[in-house]
Parts: sequence; structure tokens; C-alpha cells
Amino acid sequence: MKAKQFAVCLKNDGYEVSLERRKIYQVLPDSDAAKHRQIRIIDESGDDYLYPQNFFAPIELPQPIRRAVLAAV
Repeated sequence: MKAKQFAVCLKNDGYEVSLERRKIYQVLPDSDAAKHRQIRIIDESGDDYLYPQNFFAPIELPQPIRRAVLAAV
């Protein structure tokens, strides 16, 4: 099983209700989306949707922060 991935939101133009800038979001693997320069994110609705890849920057979280973020989801 692959470790959960996270990204920080850099832009939310047109998606202000669904995404908050500077917030950490969980990324779900989606190779088809990546081919179209999109990323699958669990957004503010709690569901996963596709967004432009350039709206996000992937991040690596230290283990204590990773546990805290996953516990808060």
C-alpha cells in the first residue's frame, strides 16, 4: 500500500468554495488525470475532484505532522 500523498493549495481561481489557498489537501493517485495535467484532491466537500495540477505543490510531511493531519481528516 502506497503512503498517502499531500499537496498544498497555491491557487483557487474559480474554485473559491471548494479550495482554500495555503491549505494542505490529500491527493488521490490518478494516472489518467495526470496525463491531462490534473490532480485528484479531496476538497472542502469531503469528496474527490479533479483540479489543475498547477494549483498545487506536492509536499512531504514529517511523521508527527502526517499523523496529526490524517487524524484530523
